Amino acid sequence: MDVRDKLAILADAAKYDASCASSGSKSTRAGSKIGSTEGMGICHSYTPDGRCISLLKILLTNYCIYDCQYCVNRISSDTPRARFTVDEVVSLTIEFYKRNYIEGLFLSSGIIQTSDYTMEQLISVAKKLRTDEHYGGYIHLKTIPNASQALIQEAGLWADRLSVNIELPTEGDLQKLAPEKKKPQIVDAMQGIRQKIDETKDDQNAGLHPPNFAPAGQSTQMIVGATDTPDVEILKTASQLYDGQNLRRVYYSAYSPIPHADARLPGQSPPLVREHRLYQADWLMRFYGFDASEIVAEADQNLSLDIDPKLAWALANRHFFPVDVNRASREELLRIPGIGARSVKRILGIRRHKHLRSEDLKKLRVAWNRAKYFVLTADHNPQLANLDKADLRKRAQPKPTQLMLFDTRQSALTGEV
Repeated sequence: MDVRDKLAILADAAKYDASCASSGSKSTRAGSKIGSTEGMGICHSYTPDGRCISLLKILLTNYCIYDCQYCVNRISSDTPRARFTVDEVVSLTIEFYKRNYIEGLFLSSGIIQTSDYTMEQLISVAKKLRTDEHYGGYIHLKTIPNASQALIQEAGLWADRLSVNIELPTEGDLQKLAPEKKKPQIVDAMQGIRQKIDETKDDQNAGLHPPNFAPAGQSTQMIVGATDTPDVEILKTASQLYDGQNLRRVYYSAYSPIPHADARLPGQSPPLVREHRLYQADWLMRFYGFDASEIVAEADQNLSLDIDPKLAWALANRHFFPVDVNRASREELLRIPGIGARSVKRILGIRRHKHLRSEDLKKLRVAWNRAKYFVLTADHNPQLANLDKADLRKRAQPKPTQLMLFDTRQSALTGEV
């Protein structure tokens, strides 16, 4: 099989992993000759300042000794198989970069022989890119389940970001669909990465110059909809990982049905809007001060698909409102539907000089159609009369519209809700 045929198989096999964003990579490594994530790209991931950069996203191989029932590459699957050599991945990365196709590499793999052997192969790719090719661009390595901590720490010396996939939100889900994978072992691997990152930062703060270790941090992915675990449990797991392992991101990936699937798996994907709502709820936990258990307001413990989670929380907690935008604390302002973190910062700055009126909020470009039912301003706001009405949900719910291509770009970049 030639490299082009391998690429067709292994790039397609990598599409199921969503945890490939490149946020945190800002510059080339010292002494490197080629490779940069500073320039504009042509592809699929966004940096914190909103630039779109391209990543070569492939598997080293889609052979696998594990039999995770949700995975198309499981050992019992009849999917076409392929395997790159280390030199082939290095050559592809450099040649694609020179042609301005990519600005970074996202490399994962099925498990062959043993976890440690597979991890060694991934490390060899990154090490050869750094040392032989002097490549200074972005590298994201997916760590292999049950690989030794020593190998994971070596991987962090060559990669900008590491990720350990939690895969499913609960231990019971893993026992059901991926019994070879154990949640405590996965969390221990994350903890080892966090400790090494913290040690490196402590040394840097002390004036030392330790080798870079995963400077863009670590991330993980959870598959949504492969089991009947509700959203509240998914968010609780994400919150525990953020607090305990200091993850940069938790990525939510809607389950995609695969050929010859296990009978325990659903026959269709969950609505993609569910994945979107989880990302919105994730943003509320990380930047708006919400607790995982309070975000989900529905009786079935799942997020509403019709309205965003902040609006759903506000409708379920009307006693919290109205919030006076001229007196409320930052934490209270962040709970108002339609007012994002940037707008809150502006409100806090403006109100030191004047009292804000309804028109002032509109000029700040808050989502007034949602916020107007929940805010007290310096002038009369007639919409507050609807706060206790039974049809408030219907009034506040956005009307269905046909979106243009870039309508949701700002929300996708900032997560503001």
